[in-house]
Amino acid sequence: MKKASIITNAILGAAVIVLFILHFTSKPVVNTVTEMPEGDTSLSGGIVYINIDSLISQYDMFNDLRTEFESKAQTIQNDLNKRGRTLENDVKDFQTKVQKGLITRSQAEAQQQQLAKREQELQGYIRQKQEELGEEEQVLNRRVFDALQTYIDKMNQEKQYSLILSTSGYNNTVIQGDKSLNITSSVVEAMNDEYIKQRSK
Repeated sequence: MKKASIITNAILGAAVIVLFILHFTSKPVVNTVTEMPEGDTSLSGGIVYINIDSLISQYDMFNDLRTEFESKAQTIQNDLNKRGRTLENDVKDFQTKVQKGLITRSQAEAQQQQLAKREQELQGYIRQKQEELGEEEQVLNRRVFDALQTYIDKMNQEKQYSLILSTSGYNNTVIQGDKSLNITSSVVEAMNDEYIKQRSK
């Protein structure tokens, strides 16, 4: 077994977890559309828009979930690093014994097979944790957007907007719009108020 193969695979696995962490901890891109306070000037039956990036970055529920997720991701990363270092040290120890002739050929073959099995198990564990993180990201996003949709439905029963558009740094449905139609701030404020009430129950 080649030491480089084991180490490279362990490092690549750890790097993928780091990318997950960076992805979830990076700040959302803020759209160039300038935000104003609540669009009270927009009339019933009118059209308004929400900047999703700004809403998400200011929404307390998302920030709480993201902090919890980052903590778990960091714990997983630390665990993977520890497992990778342990395997790497065992490989080095094995190679030293082989080079010094401290073990028989049959012992070397048995240990080599054992190290190969441990490497495969580590790679499987890394894949499992990647899948878990990916699933948790999807659940986190669904929870946030479900809360947004629930609030928008409730709000629109009162406001009766004909159309509510969304814009973000990645997908600009609104390229340019009257700033008074941007209801992001009022939506964030109301959603945070509701979240604080739910959290304190």
